[in-house]
Amino acid sequence: MSLIEQPATFSGQSASSQRDAGKRTHEQERLALFRETPIATVRRWAVGTAWALRPKRIGNLLPLARVSAGHLLGEGRPLPDPAKLGPHSEIAGLATDLSPAVLMEAYRRGLFPHGHLGPPKWVCPPTRAVVELDRFHMSSRLRALMRQGRYHVTFDTDFEHVIAACAAPRRRWLNLTWITPSIMRAYARLFDEGHVHSFEVWNADGELVGGGYGVAVGRVFVIESQFFRESNASKIGFAVLAWHLAKWGFLLADNKWLTDATERSGFHEIPRAAYLDCLARGAGEELRSGRWETEADSKAVAGWQPGVEPQT
Repeated sequence: MSLIEQPATFSGQSASSQRDAGKRTHEQERLALFRETPIATVRRWAVGTAWALRPKRIGNLLPLARVSAGHLLGEGRPLPDPAKLGPHSEIAGLATDLSPAVLMEAYRRGLFPHGHLGPPKWVCPPTRAVVELDRFHMSSRLRALMRQGRYHVTFDTDFEHVIAACAAPRRRWLNLTWITPSIMRAYARLFDEGHVHSFEVWNADGELVGGGYGVAVGRVFVIESQFFRESNASKIGFAVLAWHLAKWGFLLADNKWLTDATERSGFHEIPRAAYLDCLARGAGEELRSGRWETEADSKAVAGWQPGVEPQT
């Protein structure tokens, strides 16, 4: 059940008091769901330290020390300018303020918060993995699965459980996540304001078996994380989301870093400057505010030919 649902009405209570009680219950349930156990915190710090000291990652320690020192000296406020980063640098500053206004301004500048240990860091990688929605690729196997109609896809109906599932340990993965309780609370506030959106994938038994969430900024949708509990569930959900993004006028989906799976879906790397230019060209546009609702199911989306205007 989504945490958005409100409790039943009780006689003797005014409508306003019932709404206030519902909000308090919702917030309490949300905070309980986002809580990290002490053992999980210790494990995250231990694994995170080992991860940071890997040869491929240790090069980030010097830039991190530099921005940390600058923060202590009062630098880095307001938000850093990612255009001033070196060609191989990605850490721009410390993200000590994750209020909705600051977080949205960061996304408009091409920044996002990331980090396993300590305060999140403002990050803007040298390249970004994006897909122009008219070049999105669905395999024939995925289309066949979608035509079966075994899964029901929704938007913005169970954000809390989606982000909690994205933060949970993955099979065959290190138990390491950047989606900490403070990050979950920050994105929950953005969800409440209509800037963050989730997609949910439900099986025939009504179980949440896949999903993801991201941030709508101008004509770009920034993917934060996805999860699946049944094979291909998140792929189906994202394909349905991509259809809607294209229909609503979005140009790009941004996955931040390129993976084998996203590359097979048409994602490719573009230079940081090109990405920042794309954001600037869409500055001030808000294509779809508030809660999102689906306009087509997976069966309908299975026949979509990207580059051709989606039809309901």
